[in-house]
Amino acid sequence: MITIQVCVGSSCFLRGSKKIIAEIENLIKHYMLQDMVVLKGHFCMERCNEGSTVMIGDKVFSGVSPDNVNQLFEKEVFGLLYGEEKREPNHQ
Repeated sequence: MITIQVCVGSSCFLRGSKKIIAEIENLIKHYMLQDMVVLKGHFCMERCNEGSTVMIGDKVFSGVSPDNVNQLFEKEVFGLLYGEEKREPNHQ
């Protein structure tokens, strides 16, 4: 199980963490990963000056936005689930 945590502290919230959460929820459903990925809010990751922060597994990413979260999700989540050589599952 992969855990994704999105900072919902006031700074990240103002920078779009609510939209980031919605986009990640959509990606989890789109790729049918509900049994493999869990999404959680996290109060503050103490990177307030670096933009919205997301933790995927044990890696922390700052400067995440609704515009780039899709690329981050696909690279990191698919990398963890399927290995570095396979970035996207066979989706039908």
